[in-house]
Amino acid sequence: MDAPHSPYAVPPVPPVPPGPGPAPAPVRSRLRRLAAPGLTLAAAGLAFAYVGAVDPNEPGHYPVCPLFRLTGILCPGCGGLRSAHAFAQGDLITALGANALAVAGYFVFAGFMMLWLVRAYRGGPTPRFVLRRPHWWAVGVLALVFVVVRNLPFGAALAP
Repeated sequence: MDAPHSPYAVPPVPPVPPGPGPAPAPVRSRLRRLAAPGLTLAAAGLAFAYVGAVDPNEPGHYPVCPLFRLTGILCPGCGGLRSAHAFAQGDLITALGANALAVAGYFVFAGFMMLWLVRAYRGGPTPRFVLRRPHWWAVGVLALVFVVVRNLPFGAALAP
């Protein structure tokens, strides 16, 4: 039996003429793209709201830093909850005094979230932190210097 004259033969599909350009992204796909950064931002907002409402300066609400409890040494995160509480209350000076490194992290996070939201809205790729080895070493050295200075008498202003 000849294939083109067979009752089971599929007729060829005519070519589609090119249109004026890509169709605009539907609203549903935009909402899907915004879901991950939106949920991340909502989770961070809820965490800040909780820490802003439950004062870490009052004992019994949060655990004590195990490194500080065992050695008396302030780690890079010591004072982070007090910093987040002050930041959530809008007191930037107190937040910087509790943990300046954490406040810098809040601003880096905010910048990353803004970039992620804009790219998700426009349909672009998800931003990534691509740091080379020297940059990671620089971040580590900065954190180490922060820890050493805040544990010395002349760096008492950096201690919570």
